[in-house]
Amino acid sequence: MNTGRFFIAGGAVLILIGLILVYAPWLLGWFGRLPGDIRIQDEHKSIFIPFTSMIIISVVLTLIINLLFRR
Repeated sequence: MNTGRFFIAGGAVLILIGLILVYAPWLLGWFGRLPGDIRIQDEHKSIFIPFTSMIIISVVLTLIINLLFRR
């Protein structure tokens, strides 16, 4: 796959994510609320580390990329 097709596919994915965020935000409501996601808040600061959510996204993207680029 050449570079141009890669950028077109990446742009299409970004457009799809943008449409989901605008028209169906409940589809991504789980993000950051899974067991293993860390949220620390006090009076002056807030820290959010979505460990579990990032692992799930990484596994899904790895599967998709391996299926698309398999020879």
